[in-house]
Amino acid sequence: MATPLPGRRDRAGRKEYLHRFERNLDRVARSSGTCLTSAMTFNIADMFEYAVDAVPEKIAVVQDGRRFTYTELEARVNRLAHHFASLGLETGSHIGIYGPNSIEWIEAMLAALKVRLVPVNINYRYVEDELRYLFTNADLRALVYNREYGPRIAAIIDDCPELDNLVMIEDDSGVEQGDLPHSRYDDVLEANDPGRDFPERSADDIWIIYTGGTTGMPKGVMWRHEDIFFGLAGGTHPFTLERVPDPKQQSRLASESPGQLIFLIAPPLMHGAAQVGAMMNLMQGNRLVVMARFDASEVWRLISREGINSILITGDAMARPMIEALDALEAAGEDFDLSRFLSLSSSAAIFSPTVKKRYVERFPTLVITDAIGSTETGNNGLLVVDKDHVSHKGGGPTVNPGRDTVVLDEETLAPVEPGSGVIGRLARGGNIPIGYYKDEKKSAETFITAADGKRYAMPGDFASVEADGTVTLLGRGSVCINSGGEKIFPEEVEQVLKDHPDVFDALVVGVSDERWGQKVAAVVQARPGREPELDELARHCRQSL
Repeated sequence: MATPLPGRRDRAGRKEYLHRFERNLDRVARSSGTCLTSAMTFNIADMFEYAVDAVPEKIAVVQDGRRFTYTELEARVNRLAHHFASLGLETGSHIGIYGPNSIEWIEAMLAALKVRLVPVNINYRYVEDELRYLFTNADLRALVYNREYGPRIAAIIDDCPELDNLVMIEDDSGVEQGDLPHSRYDDVLEANDPGRDFPERSADDIWIIYTGGTTGMPKGVMWRHEDIFFGLAGGTHPFTLERVPDPKQQSRLASESPGQLIFLIAPPLMHGAAQVGAMMNLMQGNRLVVMARFDASEVWRLISREGINSILITGDAMARPMIEALDALEAAGEDFDLSRFLSLSSSAAIFSPTVKKRYVERFPTLVITDAIGSTETGNNGLLVVDKDHVSHKGGGPTVNPGRDTVVLDEETLAPVEPGSGVIGRLARGGNIPIGYYKDEKKSAETFITAADGKRYAMPGDFASVEADGTVTLLGRGSVCINSGGEKIFPEEVEQVLKDHPDVFDALVVGVSDERWGQKVAAVVQARPGREPELDELARHCRQSL
């Protein structure tokens, strides 16, 4: 994986590359104790098909008035999958998906998985240089994209000789495509068969999620399907939280339930948490409501109109504007039926105690879950919040650690003892990724073998283990502030600043200092009509830090 995948015309080179990849996969599997074969596989496409068979007439997806049952959704997915199969791509070839959230985005992801191709998420905010890097680094062979992004693709397509199969999703942008060769998404569906007649799949099939991380260029995290199910998608019974014993359990539960959970994923599908959240709900036979782009006010209208029960968000970035919007909308006389809103799940970003408190005050029976983790590790821990438990211990969130989650001492790579006060690096074993695509050096730095002989994913988050075994997340080491030799984690200070009643948001950074090397500085956004004083904010911080 140190060199790019050979071009499709270099058949011998590609065959040797895939052989090397398989050998590496076997090595990783042996070190993690993962079984690579089973009669019934934890393959995401298989598990989606089990759900289709279990609840064929239930609604699967909803967006802007469009509603497709599981049967209808699969027929559309199968048509696109047959188109991908007709391109002559080898198993494991990469297909990019480039656009805001849509039913088509989900269909493209499922279609790729059905024919054992690898979906690759494209950040729709990227501009030409970033796209050029990602398209070539990911060795894209095909691309499904929204019409509005045609000009960006046209500007770099000559630098991507392997990418010669484009499928365009219509939108309302009206952007001209010029000479860009492409097929229209709806035409592709119409021209292909809706039947389910695909080759046998494997739990070893690959899914790649590109993540920006905190430093450097985006990196593709390679997951086996079985590992992504247990590592990122939870892999547990939705109510008992016990580990799923077989791939059909989720669909059996769906067929036994007369009702249906209605779920809204607010974050962009170009991020791993949203992709996996969508797949997890479809495997469980739930109804997925799709929002093209996040709009804090529209979230509440969707909850009211669609009877949404549960929402996935990304911390304060969504939770704060949502609760502010609700207050403003209701003050303006807008009326909502929020009686079916049961749970709020946050992942991938800080969800501050102040904002959580506003939710439990507004919705006393709401179940709030705050998860920590990363694309490289999967789920590291979960905190269930209620009105009596919204505070923190002066740092980041304190959670119950997930299966195989540990905190490793930086020097010895041995697990940190609970209550020792030692700050180590958060890590996770068990079902973890194979590594980064085409980056053996970074893979070796992140996916390590610890003192106990186990293989762990350790991307760089610092944490401590409390006496009761819970884990407190402190922050990413790459942005840690060193002041006179003391490690100060920006997230820790930001959390406390956001607790101040005059503060809407805060960003903490280290700035140069002649005496201490670095000192702590903050950029604070005050609430409208408030003007917090520096001395008051300092006193507030010293009460907790």
